[in-house]
Amino acid sequence: MSDVRHVLVLPDRDAAEEAAEALRQRFGIDEEPRLVRDALAGEDDAEDAQWLLVLRDEHERLDPAELDEFAGEWDGWREEP
Repeated sequence: MSDVRHVLVLPDRDAAEEAAEALRQRFGIDEEPRLVRDALAGEDDAEDAQWLLVLRDEHERLDPAELDEFAGEWDGWREEP
């Protein structure tokens, strides 16, 4: 079993929450993605925060290119490890 993780970067909390729900439906993942607020360097304002969706993919079933395309639907992207 590997410890593969994917990180999707999304522009705001609403997009992250919508994407988390859509991920479960589209990709059939069982585990809920973890939402993490990522404040931009030197910024305290919530308006200047990105949100991360962290997905564990122990069986390496998820295609990174498909995840990147998926994140793009919410103006986001997949971070390369």
